[in-house]
Amino acid sequence: MRLIFTLVLIASLFNSCGNQPPQFSAAIHNVNIIDLETGKILKDQSVFIAGDSIHSIVKSKDLLTSSAAQQIDASGKFLMTGLWDNHVHFRGGKELIEENKNILNLFIANGITTVRDAGGDLTTSVHEWQKQIADGSLAGPTIYTSGPKIDGHGATWAGSLEVSNDKEINTALDSLEQLNVDFVKIYDSKISGENYLKVITEAEKRGMITSGHMPYSVTVEETTNAGIDAIEHLYYVLKGCSAEEIAITEAVKNNEAGFWTSLDRVLKTYSYSVAQETFSKLKENNVYVLPTLHIGHTLSHLDETDHTTDPYLKYIGPGIQKTYAGRINSAKNASPEFVVMRKNLDSAFVKLAGVLAANDVNVLAGSDSGAFNSYTYPGISLHKELKALVNAGLTPLQALQTSASNGSKFLQKQLPEIRSGATADLLILNKNPLDNIENTQDIFMVIKSGKTFSSEDLENLLKTSTY
Repeated sequence: MRLIFTLVLIASLFNSCGNQPPQFSAAIHNVNIIDLETGKILKDQSVFIAGDSIHSIVKSKDLLTSSAAQQIDASGKFLMTGLWDNHVHFRGGKELIEENKNILNLFIANGITTVRDAGGDLTTSVHEWQKQIADGSLAGPTIYTSGPKIDGHGATWAGSLEVSNDKEINTALDSLEQLNVDFVKIYDSKISGENYLKVITEAEKRGMITSGHMPYSVTVEETTNAGIDAIEHLYYVLKGCSAEEIAITEAVKNNEAGFWTSLDRVLKTYSYSVAQETFSKLKENNVYVLPTLHIGHTLSHLDETDHTTDPYLKYIGPGIQKTYAGRINSAKNASPEFVVMRKNLDSAFVKLAGVLAANDVNVLAGSDSGAFNSYTYPGISLHKELKALVNAGLTPLQALQTSASNGSKFLQKQLPEIRSGATADLLILNKNPLDNIENTQDIFMVIKSGKTFSSEDLENLLKTSTY
């Protein structure tokens, strides 16, 4: 049956009988296909692309001829689905719209074909970019967005939807539904624990996906019971691993302690048995967790690292670079005790990320790149995050699964695959990333919705992003 199928498929692909063959925009030959669900590799395959989709896949040795506008010899190279960065930001007000738009090139140049915008104040612009990317007039990744964040009154981030009662919560969710957002992002700067839980509950009733920071005035169990779908960053999961989580929560509710002042206590009261219970709750409720290790490490070491010669700094606009000042000044002015605590947190987060994965908790790879997040560069930072996850104990395959596979499952989108009919969002690497996760940076070609970007094209994208 396999031989018959192959012969029929070849007959449909090629002009062996004088018939007009299908019009393929590109054909990738002699490539090794990586199945990121299983880790298996299908060697020496030819992949045919028509329009924005994969048309068919056959063994390269079975081909006598090939009809495609672009013939790509990928001998010895590895084909996988494009990467997803599951936590980025487009923000900074109208003055930074163009600088944010310019960032889009950096994602494609790094093989990132999809991003999840986790809240900002440029929703109208993001919607415009989504349309332009879809129609091919703008090079950039598919963007899934939360639109503006939900927070309490006096919120830290500009453009947030501020809520303090049931009516305002429902009005905010109505607004997000009208914006047709892909998920709801909740922030913890001013929102009360009670309203935070209500936002999750009401959003879940509407069938909306939720993610967010978690106020220290609620517990992880309360958050998961309310129905949260993802917890951004590890500060909150770490609190759920403390033997004194309830006491810490009560202290915050009674204004006897705050978020930052509680962290040292959280670190000192980590409990293996409590952590196991928390991991079980996260797994039971199918909650995804975003470690964001790379930005955590970057910010924890701002006091001792000189970033002025970073290769990627030249791709970041002057307006966005100015937004870095807040975190830089904070690091410079931090007390010695805070500096030590922040670095202890960084180490704790690395260990926690590895333990989460070992306990089969769903992990998402996200860079948290964007304005205000100093020296966490769009594009390249996702590769740094994948490396950090491997250093935390994940295998390269597990780390890669935290990108596109888990990203699509969390957002309930079509699973990225290399098969007939799938969208041609692809990445061709010179070396096998399952051998070394840093091989994700050794890019031969990026294919976005069927459009190919050669190594030269990717260099040109970077050049057009240079300031």
